Amino acid sequence: MSELWSLDRGARVERDGTRFSVWAPKAKRVDVVLEGEGARSVALEGNEGGVFEGFVPRVRAGADYRFRLDGGEPRPDPVSRWQPGGVHGASRVVDPRAFRWSDAGWKGPAIADYVIYELHVGTFTPEGTFDAAIARLGALKALGITAIEIMPVAEFPGARNWGYDGVSLYAPHSAYGGPEGLRRLVDAAHGAGLAVVLDVVYNHVGPEGNYLPLYGPYFTETYKTPWGPAVNYDGADSPEVRRFVIENALYWVTEYHVDALRLDAIHGIYDFGAKHVLQELVERVHAQGEASGRNVVVIAESDLNDPKVVRPPDVGGWGFDAQWSDDFHHAVHALLTEEDKGYYADFGGVEPLASAIAERFHYAGRYSRHRKRHHGASPRDVSGDHFVIATQNHDQVGNRAAGERLSALVDFPRQKLAAALLLLSPYVPLLFMGEEYGETNPFQYFVSHGDEKLVAAVREGRKKEFEAFGWGDDVPDPQSEETFRRSKLDWPSREKSPHRELLALYRDLLALRKREPALRPGAGKPAVAFDAARGWLAVGLGASRQEEGTASTAVPDAWPLAPGSLVALYNLTDREQPIPIPNGGPVTALLSTTDTAYQPPGAASAQRRHDAAGDVVILPPYAAAVFRRERR
Repeated sequence: MSELWSLDRGARVERDGTRFSVWAPKAKRVDVVLEGEGARSVALEGNEGGVFEGFVPRVRAGADYRFRLDGGEPRPDPVSRWQPGGVHGASRVVDPRAFRWSDAGWKGPAIADYVIYELHVGTFTPEGTFDAAIARLGALKALGITAIEIMPVAEFPGARNWGYDGVSLYAPHSAYGGPEGLRRLVDAAHGAGLAVVLDVVYNHVGPEGNYLPLYGPYFTETYKTPWGPAVNYDGADSPEVRRFVIENALYWVTEYHVDALRLDAIHGIYDFGAKHVLQELVERVHAQGEASGRNVVVIAESDLNDPKVVRPPDVGGWGFDAQWSDDFHHAVHALLTEEDKGYYADFGGVEPLASAIAERFHYAGRYSRHRKRHHGASPRDVSGDHFVIATQNHDQVGNRAAGERLSALVDFPRQKLAAALLLLSPYVPLLFMGEEYGETNPFQYFVSHGDEKLVAAVREGRKKEFEAFGWGDDVPDPQSEETFRRSKLDWPSREKSPHRELLALYRDLLALRKREPALRPGAGKPAVAFDAARGWLAVGLGASRQEEGTASTAVPDAWPLAPGSLVALYNLTDREQPIPIPNGGPVTALLSTTDTAYQPPGAASAQRRHDAAGDVVILPPYAAAVFRRERR
């Protein structure tokens, strides 16, 4: 194995003291200012690369410090491991070797075995801490989850935030429990058999408490992002900026034993150099995982619909293990809710859903009315385990004006139908916290900035963001603590009807997914048939002999599906109707969303039926059923 990487910027505890290192290419003098007992200021030695370093004896873990540039106001360390006093406070020396890990035998699953549960630490439990989340891991494991995805934890202003306004990229948020709290959560997750995905943000840095521009040219005016100045990945002095970000990725994998990184909105990362920073980051993270004897994966959120994100570098790709595929979400959401504003104008009806399932992207070169241009490219050469899909996530719920979940928008049968579409798919599924039992509390956008002008700008920005969707001006106040409180999960509701019946369906679908090889992402490419006018969809899964996934308007007489393959049928309308099933051999019914176990008390259980010839299944409104192809 290759040598493990270690962090040498910031404060590094050594045998007899601490070595400090900071990049500040514009400064002529940099001092480390030690606070508390033994307070003093020590000049660091500069080199030609703009890095200032120095060893200070008798400084131990727990000491607070800042850096002073050219006699100015002391500021937090850009590579601070902990900001216990918040984004404007002193940095604290942390010795990562002090934590005693118990996960030595943990290797991490392959991406094809990920069932991801996205959670926000602050609203996942009443306490809103890393330690409180540990108590819920058993419930997630029992559900069938294999990986938790933690929304960004880098130190942000105040105590309430989604995490995408983080400014201290190396410091786990203090209100959540700081560095030791995050380590305890990761260690406990591994003990429970769960991988940990950490959401990281490298396309921008939050506005409040961002002291990076004082240290060096971390940002550029050459490119713009919707969230603030673009990060300088390809301009003058960019090598140290690239290092800052790439080593942040390595830091989470190494010092926190994180199994996967989810990179936020990589379409906001601009680099026109010979080797894209994202390709370099993925290569370095994979090498670090190999050196540590673990399976470490990197997932991208991308709005590009560009398969180069997940293609290997030897064919011109960036090498990500997977990427989010939002076309699936948009197709399901538009079909079930009938919303047609904003980007939902590009979806609606059965055909976009059929192509999203068959081809990964619905927009793979098609003309987009919303974008007013052609969008995307075909990813048919990339296997299904490279795509993460969801029917709900923090973006699609929280970036609604009122933060409504699907449970507030559609009736119970359609909630179950959405669950089946997600979990009977040939891709990597992601659930958003509370989805599994139909949480009715919203997930709204919240902040706790200290700058009133910034707060006013955020309020106004949220209203403008929703104009295209026609959601009106009634937007919850992001700064209000009540907005945060109403976004917390109501865990006791899991035991009440109809939440417990929906939970039972999710649990059984995930058990089926684990049991049936045809449902493992990458096992085969789906065969998809649909009738747009009648509103039904049929999906053949696994063991397909087709060269590529296709969506057709008719079910073939004998789909090329071998024994052990599955056929999932969906009635996407409000009327009962017969749906054809391929007659290539006998089938066994495995599960229907209308089974008694998934019906609230008093609801009539709709009978699953298919005729003796095995070529028709009658499904109730908004229902799904799945069958296994047997040997003749």
